Amino acid sequence: MAQNPDIQTQIAQTVQLLRDKLGVQDKTLTASVRKAKRQLPRRIYKQALLLADAEQMAAHPKLRLVLDTPKLARASEEVQDHLTGINLADRRLGWFLGMLGGLAFNLLALSVLLLVFLRWQGFI
Repeated sequence: MAQNPDIQTQIAQTVQLLRDKLGVQDKTLTASVRKAKRQLPRRIYKQALLLADAEQMAAHPKLRLVLDTPKLARASEEVQDHLTGINLADRRLGWFLGMLGGLAFNLLALSVLLLVFLRWQGFI
């Protein structure tokens, strides 16, 4: 009986980590996981779906007894380990550098096209 509220608290912690690290603002784990699908690796997504399926059963006192708590605890630990490993500053920096790289490539392509056009028109 002591592990059942533990699963519920782990689910609540997982929802909070999804809010903090990925910016998902849903109240339930099911909705949060579905919105964060593209940001999670497939293995982590499947583990999170396993937890989301058990979320409603964990709230019901009789259905709670049928849950596979060791499997859910492992899934919760795996999802939480992945989410705590996310570095928000590194993600922002990666996005910014990716945007700058795209901008630099576009400027380089524009300058090459301009030089080709000027050569074609006989200005160079």
